Amino acid sequence: MIRALTASLALALTACATTPPPSPQDTFFASLTAHCGQAFAGRMISNEAADADMTGKPMVMHVASCSASEIRIPFHVGPTNSGGEWDRSRTWVITRTDTGLRLKHDHRHADGSSDAVTMYGGDTATPGTATTQNFPVDAESITLFRAQNLPRSVTNVWTVEADSDSFAYQLRRTAENARYFRVEFDLTSPVAAPPPAWGN
Repeated sequence: MIRALTASLALALTACATTPPPSPQDTFFASLTAHCGQAFAGRMISNEAADADMTGKPMVMHVASCSASEIRIPFHVGPTNSGGEWDRSRTWVITRTDTGLRLKHDHRHADGSSDAVTMYGGDTATPGTATTQNFPVDAESITLFRAQNLPRSVTNVWTVEADSDSFAYQLRRTAENARYFRVEFDLTSPVAAPPPAWGN
């Protein structure tokens, strides 16, 4: 009996020793997946002149679809009046890669066609934390930005933050092309799911 218990304990300890804890990126991805199907209201925190057209507008993020490898989060920007049309052109796409996580921006027109500047973003360069992941611009996006005469965007770094209470999306640029854009959403109070993003 004692031998059997000892053997069982040894097996249990071996299993624990060979099962690594989840990485910060696994935990981050799982926390977003936990909100799949839900939508949340938010607002713009930054106040740069370049984003004046978004100032004061209602905003909704929708964790619209999730798989083991991809999460799609449409970002809807509303009108300032009750009868206007919402801008449903933007979807944040977070995917797993062999080395970490990737953020891409799927931009569409109202007819569902792709914008000339779409599917840009970057991959994580560090493990990050369970609540914060940074995505420096990748080479593919730099090529796209230069082709579209957007040289200021080649230093973009996007940050996505998510904890039990809030979600934030942020863009920063460095050096002489300094740029700051940030929106935050309240994850404690889901709202009605919006219509699908354009093209989805």
